[in-house]
Amino acid sequence: MRRTLLAWLALALATLSTSVAAQDYAREKRWADEVVPDLVVGDAVWLKQSNGHELLGLYTQAKNAKAAVLMVHGMGVQPDFSFFGPLRSGLADMGYSTLSIQMPVLAADAKPADYHPKLFPDAIERIALGERWLAAKGYSRIVLLSHSLGSWMSQAYFARTPNAPFAAWVCLGRGGDFDGLKNVKVPVLDVYGDHDLPPVMKAAAQRRAALEKIPGSSQVVIAGTDHFYNGKESELQALVSRFIAREVTK
Repeated sequence: MRRTLLAWLALALATLSTSVAAQDYAREKRWADEVVPDLVVGDAVWLKQSNGHELLGLYTQAKNAKAAVLMVHGMGVQPDFSFFGPLRSGLADMGYSTLSIQMPVLAADAKPADYHPKLFPDAIERIALGERWLAAKGYSRIVLLSHSLGSWMSQAYFARTPNAPFAAWVCLGRGGDFDGLKNVKVPVLDVYGDHDLPPVMKAAAQRRAALEKIPGSSQVVIAGTDHFYNGKESELQALVSRFIAREVTK
């Protein structure tokens, strides 16, 4: 009986180890190998986690920066993907330095449920690491900007960080289970497209109700666009810039 129990425990621990190790660092490296050589705007920087893993960050310094923006992308992509590239460079042109960091990824066929909650502790560490990196550069006003699964991860970061040092949060396309905004004490701009993903649309009213309790917060629907703001990139950039100017650098 004892031998059987020990064998079962060994199998359980092995399964747990395999699950934890499922994070795809090789895929991260492939993303970096693809992005860094073709980088036109900004500089590649490397941030080291407590486990020794180095993650890619794309830092674009604005001249006479009024604030900095830490950018957290969505599921299974990289820090310069889709609209994140124009957004990080556009915000820098408007006076806000940006740091877009690589978030943890799984295999290409992974689902959101595969990320939550397994990879969220790693995501929380990366967000904290990005904030500290910007603070060490001398930025005292830092905005967190997140998209999709990155917004779910950012909500988890706030829930685990009672005194989060961010000055504001731009929350784009927030999907996943929504259970309130625990520990969020800074102005929030919640944005989604009117043709966004069903989970984003479904929880919109819940998010709006939660935002009513946080001064300076608002929810904006961008008409005629989807989860990636196709065709509305400039409108999104202007919206984010106005929010930061009003709530952070006023």
